[in-house]
Amino acid sequence: MPIQGNLRDFSTTQLLNLINLSGRTGILRIFEGIPTGEKDAMQKPKLAPGSERASIFFRQGKLVYAALNDQIGDLIAVLNKAGKLTDAQARVMRERVKGASDKALALRLISANYVTKNDVVNSIQQYILDIVYNIMTWNQEPFRFDDGAQPREERILVPIDLEHVIIEGARRLQRIEEITQHIENLDMCLKFPENPKEKFEGVQLSVEEWRVVSYVSPKNTIRQIAKQNNMTEMEIRRIVYGLEQAGLVEIVRPQTDGKAAQAATAKGGRGTTPGKPRQQPQVQRDVVTRLIDRLKSMQ
Repeated sequence: MPIQGNLRDFSTTQLLNLINLSGRTGILRIFEGIPTGEKDAMQKPKLAPGSERASIFFRQGKLVYAALNDQIGDLIAVLNKAGKLTDAQARVMRERVKGASDKALALRLISANYVTKNDVVNSIQQYILDIVYNIMTWNQEPFRFDDGAQPREERILVPIDLEHVIIEGARRLQRIEEITQHIENLDMCLKFPENPKEKFEGVQLSVEEWRVVSYVSPKNTIRQIAKQNNMTEMEIRRIVYGLEQAGLVEIVRPQTDGKAAQAATAKGGRGTTPGKPRQQPQVQRDVVTRLIDRLKSMQ
């Protein structure tokens, strides 16, 4: 018998606890909430399930796969996001292996020494965890758990113990509340501060942080940057918050008149339509040097 309800009344953390303790196998689907015009017993607006937003798969109480409907989730995207494939390699791979399953692609990449088996497993695991931690911040979407369903055969499943996920997710929730209040509006943009060369010299950033930095411009909204880098809202907020706290970027209103936008806080009205993001450069070893050169030219 399916379990269904609303995350407003039964949180993702509680659902994960239930699935873990009962050792269930199946799929948890989370939907967009569509107002019905009615109210529930607590006098809150009733929400009917709309389009599916996310799906999480479990096998005998373990997390094995997760996907967001608005995010590319094949192995090429996962490895590219983890920095195991450059953007150029990912583009070429998509052309050469159209129709290949993730399992078949993994074998080809490992045989060609592009990646190792550990690279594949660790990248998929981190991708799944990022999605689940993001979903744990949702608090009003309708959900439904159905027993028995499993991902498509071509997917690579990585079993993950739910105990760690629940504990780590709860810790992140405490932090994300502060970050979300600070970066409430994802339609704001980013710009480099004055004297950027001095701030970036000697800085050690992760691959994903460098990807975000490569898109910094008063014409690119934080939301656009997240989409171009295949990131969840939680991921982009966490990265932007860290960069801002380190003094490496400033949050500004979108640039619309051809002049540099004036600095503003993250809490503000929605900006007007920003410029189209420029093509994402390859993230590889010499990205630091190229970025520092770019920053020098801005002074």
